[in-house]
Amino acid sequence: METTRLDKWLWAARFYKTRSIAKKAIDGGKVHCDGIKGKANRQVIVGMEIRLMQGHQQKTVEVLDLSEQRGPAATAQKLYRETSESIAKREELKAQRQSMPFSNTKPDKKQRRQIHKFLREQE
Repeated sequence: METTRLDKWLWAARFYKTRSIAKKAIDGGKVHCDGIKGKANRQVIVGMEIRLMQGHQQKTVEVLDLSEQRGPAATAQKLYRETSESIAKREELKAQRQSMPFSNTKPDKKQRRQIHKFLREQE
């Protein structure tokens, strides 16, 4: 096997759970091959660089092997290698997200009054 379809390879490498989700990501412009916007039927070859988005994470991987069958995770990880720049960038963004303040509570009565007062003053 010298080439395989992009959507099949992304599915086999376990980046996306189904081929249809992989195709939607490709059609949505979230996958680029060697700097060019991907298409589902684009042929993937060994050595190709693929940049993809998974949620908030952007990954850049190099294709090491080809497969059209989805196998165990250990086998899927042998199909690609993530670049060191990509790993460093993801870790940096992760640290930034974790450092941002997050409150999981709703404002109480006093805070709501302050919010309404502030909004009225803005008008």
